[in-house]
Amino acid sequence: QVQLVESGGGSVQAGGSLRLSCAASGYTYSSNCMGWFRQAPGKEREGVAAIDSDGSTSYADSVKGRFTISKDNAKNTLYLQMNNLKPEDTAMYYCAADTHMTAIQALGVPYGMDYWGEGTVVTISS
Repeated sequence: QVQLVESGGGSVQAGGSLRLSCAASGYTYSSNCMGWFRQAPGKEREGVAAIDSDGSTSYADSVKGRFTISKDNAKNTLYLQMNNLKPEDTAMYYCAADTHMTAIQALGVPYGMDYWGEGTVVTISS
């Protein structure tokens, strides 16, 4: 019912910026929140940022002050502006949506979202 497609990933040097986009289709209006999650090779998935239907946002401590999550309801698109990127930000980034959880709840349950995109790779070199 909900389809999510990420774009905007790539390879940049530390200190650079990237803007990820997530095009949504289907019944996304019924989702309680949307968010971005990431998973580095050999590591568990972690929540990065999430946004509620009312616009309230939540961020992982590791990205606060550097990343900004936003959405354009008219375009059915979710964004993640990533600035001052660090090598530890290297991972597969996934867009996700949930019908019940709030943004703050979603960040603590990295595998609990209802719908997922296939991911976009972000590689940060030193």
